[in-house]
Amino acid sequence: MARITAIGGIFIRSPDPKALAAWYGDKLGLNIEDWGGALLPVNSDGPPHGVWSPFEQSTKYFEPSSREVMINFAVDDLSAYLAQIEAKGVKVLGREDHGPVGLFAWVMDPDGTKIEFWQPHRSK
Repeated sequence: MARITAIGGIFIRSPDPKALAAWYGDKLGLNIEDWGGALLPVNSDGPPHGVWSPFEQSTKYFEPSSREVMINFAVDDLSAYLAQIEAKGVKVLGREDHGPVGLFAWVMDPDGTKIEFWQPHRSK
């Protein structure tokens, strides 16, 4: 039987896609390609899987965003990554340790989409 094997992409509507791509490149460090997007390589340094999860319409987890989607990027060192993006003027909304799941932090992009950064705890 055919099956889904991975998250194939994240696609976001924007009133100014070029400016939004530039912000993700400049502030968050994505390597924006000539065609306007970024390739997110799968490698052994990251988590063994991505997550797809629907939330209740009434969830407060996406706040302060009113958008229908939230993006989650895995990072290798949350504290160091946040220091890098804060130095570029990105405001961190909060940080939490979710026990065995890992460390999390959140920011908003210029279009009002909440972005979650996740540092998974390493298995010992």
